[in-house]
Amino acid sequence: MKEFDKLIDVIEKLRDKENGCPWDLKQTHESLIPNFIEELYESVEAIENKDYQHLSEELGDLMLHIVMQVQIAREEDKFKMEDVLTKINDKLIRRHPHIFSDGHATDADGVKMNWERIKLEEKKHSRTSAIDGIPHKMPALIVAQRMQEKAASVGFDWPDVAPAIDKLEEEVKEFQEAYEDKDIEEMQNELGDMLFSIVNIARKSGFDTESALRRTIRKFEKRFKKVENHFNNNGKNMLNASLEQLDEIWEITKESE
Repeated sequence: MKEFDKLIDVIEKLRDKENGCPWDLKQTHESLIPNFIEELYESVEAIENKDYQHLSEELGDLMLHIVMQVQIAREEDKFKMEDVLTKINDKLIRRHPHIFSDGHATDADGVKMNWERIKLEEKKHSRTSAIDGIPHKMPALIVAQRMQEKAASVGFDWPDVAPAIDKLEEEVKEFQEAYEDKDIEEMQNELGDMLFSIVNIARKSGFDTESALRRTIRKFEKRFKKVENHFNNNGKNMLNASLEQLDEIWEITKESE
């Protein structure tokens, strides 16, 4: 708490109207959004890379943004740090009745289901649907997964992953039919359905779709660069290679891993 109080004090000094930092004084809730999002993704990257020293630094950057947002709000008499902490403490206690009250939950899925149901009850006066409240500016894969989770909290869900796999196969066939008919608009619709079905399979399997895709992106990047290096190291131009040659080097790179 000593270091947290020090951070609050530092931010107050940076925002001091007479002796503060010109850059910090210029900031608003809105102007900080791009950097806030960037710091969040840098934290995610550190987690996925298991770089915990870097993570401790990035979490500090996130904390800076949180304290800065609260400081700006406090200056405008909107709310203060105590309000933020009180709200999250109260929320955690309310939504964990199996810990702080007489509720019951046997596993993590049960806890998540309770959380969504309690949240829905709390928001019933401001939301008309069980799937309301998802920020649509998030990556589409995250939005899809959260929407499916919220729908599942009110029973709109398959019992296991098998029907979700069947649904994906159905969507693939429909995409293929649209492709054969050269129906571009329907192809786009079916592609979206395929992606939504893949998200459902991931969710039912206990995976985070966004993290899984980022893992594959990193894997592709690593292998592709190795293919590039193969041609560069042998004095050859990758552009002159056939697809068969490229695929052969790709498979060799894959097997070496």
